[in-house]
Amino acid sequence: MDHYDIAIVGAGLAGALAALALSRDGRSVALVAPAAPHDRRTTALMDEAIGFLGTLGLGEDVTALGAPLATLRIIDGTDRLLRAPVVTFRAAEIGLEAFGYNLPNAPLLDRLNERIAEAPSIARIEARLESLAEDATICTLRLADGRALTASLVIGADGRRSLVREARGIGTRNWRYPQTAVVLNFAHERPHENISTEFHTQQGPFTQVPLPGKRSSLVWVMTPEQAAEMVTREPAALSSAVEERMQSMLGKVAVDTEPQAFPLSGMAATHFGRGRVILVGEAAHAFPPIGAQGLNLSLRDVMTLVSMLAERPAIPGDIGDRYDRRRRADILSRTVSVDLLNRSLLTGFLPVQMLRTGGLQALSSAGALRSLVMQEGLRPGSAIRTMFGGLREKIGRHPA
Repeated sequence: MDHYDIAIVGAGLAGALAALALSRDGRSVALVAPAAPHDRRTTALMDEAIGFLGTLGLGEDVTALGAPLATLRIIDGTDRLLRAPVVTFRAAEIGLEAFGYNLPNAPLLDRLNERIAEAPSIARIEARLESLAEDATICTLRLADGRALTASLVIGADGRRSLVREARGIGTRNWRYPQTAVVLNFAHERPHENISTEFHTQQGPFTQVPLPGKRSSLVWVMTPEQAAEMVTREPAALSSAVEERMQSMLGKVAVDTEPQAFPLSGMAATHFGRGRVILVGEAAHAFPPIGAQGLNLSLRDVMTLVSMLAERPAIPGDIGDRYDRRRRADILSRTVSVDLLNRSLLTGFLPVQMLRTGGLQALSSAGALRSLVMQEGLRPGSAIRTMFGGLREKIGRHPA
């Protein structure tokens, strides 16, 4: 029976990136899963994640495949009495050329798989996990094709229906929203100038994100009934609907991919690790495609684990419990913030509308506050460090 230092179950973006990152220090890694299905969606990776990909030698792939996000714009597209002003976040305000890059998922995963095939310390095992058992020193994985292997650490990167999570007896908290996201790509007449625009509507956000050339990706959140009708429209009618919702900001629109519909829901594991098992990506947390949090949060899972394994050569038996403590605050705070933002768009309760409008008004008019919010969005905890750093500096200058 073959033994590996680390076995990663799940070969999507989170699992593939974990395999590349964790094999760099000489540890043997098994990437266990059938080939991931073709994914027509795109992912906006922000500055921290882009920097991490750079350390894996993927910086050139990012710039070649994606489009930079230099400006993020929020427009209140509701017809309510209290409407917020347009809020514009510019990367240049915080000294960056771009907040991140928007990349198509399938070409990015293809490039990761090429790198995995070239890595001598990664074994690619295209088989489904059948069972997982853990004792004090190792985990034993039995596969659907009859093979078995052992590992000192198992990483579940196998999505919302994670077999790793189930086998380890970790529960989940699940919730649903009365919304469905329609996802597609489209070409447009005018250049997007690397600007991403998010319309806040009463049904949810309508988010256009740049792709290379005169193309953009779209996540359009609406009611399930509206989504069911929208995805059946002829391309010309669907293109007209997108252009109308965008107020023709990018000129004539032509949808050039088949639309997909995804009912919105959320999930958080009750534990993000236990014993010799760790959960990353959507095996640990999943929420609506709002605020570019999904894969960015997953990469922070991987970055945390890389940091933990660098601290000691041997893999401790309680690494999952330590990982759970380190990741809990970040995961839960991001989950709550996305949930509150989405629900604030759905509610007709006037005090909530006032709070949301007031917050956006403050961001629109206060440059210092806007900069702190941008820093916090890109690197969690940085805004707090900036504020306390400034406070310490003032105290240090104060005469005794």
